[in-house]
Amino acid sequence: MLFQKNAPLALRRSVLPTLWDGVALFLVIGLIVAIAYGAEATYQPLTALNAAPLSLDPSHLPLYALRTMLRMLAAIVLSLIFTFVYATVAARSRRAEMVLIPILDILQSVPILGFLTFTVTFFMNMFPGKVLGAELASVFAIFTSQAWNMTFSMYQSMRSQPKDLEEATASFHLSSWQRFWRLDVPFAMPGLVWNAMMSMSGGWFFVVASEAITVGDTTVTLPGIGSYVAMAIKEQNILAIGYAIAAMLAVIILYDQLLFRPLVAWADKFRFETTASSEEPTSWMLDLMRRSRVIAAITAPLGWLAHIVWSIRFPKLSLKAALPTAGTKRNGRVHAGRIFDGLWFGIIAVAGVYAAVISIGYLQTAIGWSDVATAVLDGVITLIRVVVLMVLATAVWVPIGVWIGLRPGIAEKVQPLAQFLAAFPANLAFPVFVVVIVRFHLNADIWLSPLMILGTQWYILFNVIAGASAYPSELKEAARSFGITGWRWWVKVILPGIFPYYVTGAITASGGSWNASIVAEVASWGNTQLSTPGLGSYIADATAKGDYQRVVLGIIVMCAFVTLFNRLVWRPLYTLGERRLRL
Repeated sequence: MLFQKNAPLALRRSVLPTLWDGVALFLVIGLIVAIAYGAEATYQPLTALNAAPLSLDPSHLPLYALRTMLRMLAAIVLSLIFTFVYATVAARSRRAEMVLIPILDILQSVPILGFLTFTVTFFMNMFPGKVLGAELASVFAIFTSQAWNMTFSMYQSMRSQPKDLEEATASFHLSSWQRFWRLDVPFAMPGLVWNAMMSMSGGWFFVVASEAITVGDTTVTLPGIGSYVAMAIKEQNILAIGYAIAAMLAVIILYDQLLFRPLVAWADKFRFETTASSEEPTSWMLDLMRRSRVIAAITAPLGWLAHIVWSIRFPKLSLKAALPTAGTKRNGRVHAGRIFDGLWFGIIAVAGVYAAVISIGYLQTAIGWSDVATAVLDGVITLIRVVVLMVLATAVWVPIGVWIGLRPGIAEKVQPLAQFLAAFPANLAFPVFVVVIVRFHLNADIWLSPLMILGTQWYILFNVIAGASAYPSELKEAARSFGITGWRWWVKVILPGIFPYYVTGAITASGGSWNASIVAEVASWGNTQLSTPGLGSYIADATAKGDYQRVVLGIIVMCAFVTLFNRLVWRPLYTLGERRLRL
């Protein structure tokens, strides 16, 4: 009788909306309205931008911030799709890896101006007279600052998976498609989330350049925080720069609370360990999503569809039909593999020779051997700066990242601050460096160098935090039980565990430093300009003069230095992490 008497009350409580449902409904409606506003703005004619020119009035900053948020969100989604495809192909195919990873090394070292030069016209011609073309060019530029780091993280995770997990997938006879969704993505998720945060933050550095699109003699300025900052720097308006920084901080907090902190708390369940974590990251947004019936009703069909998709068992391709007898099966496979390798190497060699012929033919009309020698010498100077800065950044941020990553409670509090520091556009610090160098008569060759790594050092910090956060609790407990402390703990326990993550961050930070040298080796504020010898200043000077042959030469030399450094230094370290430091 008691159950029957209280049943209607319990039923009403289970059906009636709760506070969680109200908040969730408000957030869903807000997201839909924001996306609808962004979509409507992209289909306007270009003349609409001239009708409402950019203004430094701070009252316009909320709408500018919304436009920038939507561009960065679109870029991060495209980066995630690119990461899944590119990293998987590179990690699972030896022949593809030989081409894709060097290309990735080159792509992360190509300056953003190099991408914009070739892509702006393409996107603008796709949608002539529409804002959408300029928006796509801007999103693509931001994409180039986000995708490479995430791809390296996914590739590193797939190459360093524990052997017992790989054997488990083989025991359950999972197809490649099922293995991707049930092993590759979950195992990579903790590191991928932290790298997505870094990519989102690093995109702020390129927002300033990507929201002012130049096509010939025409400049299209898209409303956004980046274009607002560019105008404030041009007009030397310190107060407007302060407003922009405040708007950036607000956007970063929103992204942290509504997107990344829930992802960090959700991804914690994918950590590879057999014991429960002593401290689990929390998120009020994730709790809201789990308790709200509105979110459950919206995501239920998507979850059902996703489960069906990642459970599909695609048929495997087999070479059995091509191999005549069982006795010659193994020899036939080896022989066929060698033939394919030879053909593949031949294709790569022909493509490389063709690219070299085209490049030489373009450069030889205005470039001599003395110009090549100058570019190479400037490249050596920049290389020395990058190496010194990487050593200093490693010495500073590896211990700090380990300390933060091993303490989820601290990581939760430090996360927004780290994102803000990583997102802070390094070019806003350039005027300060210029004024201090001129005021105290400092050596520009030395004191301009830190600007190269000011915005890229965070790749090391974020990856080390991700590695320490993913470190299995049982291994930490084992080290504690055996009394391993002090220097031995660093050398025998934690450094081997985070090593693959560190290498991933170091590769991206190194490539980003080369990219940043173009703006870091030439800094200005008002009429005062400082320059220091290096490949970055070489490219910047050639760009200012419109000398495209020397711009191309500088980019080729930079790509060559980055690729060789990665091949000779980072790739062997990657191999070491895969073979000897796997958990």
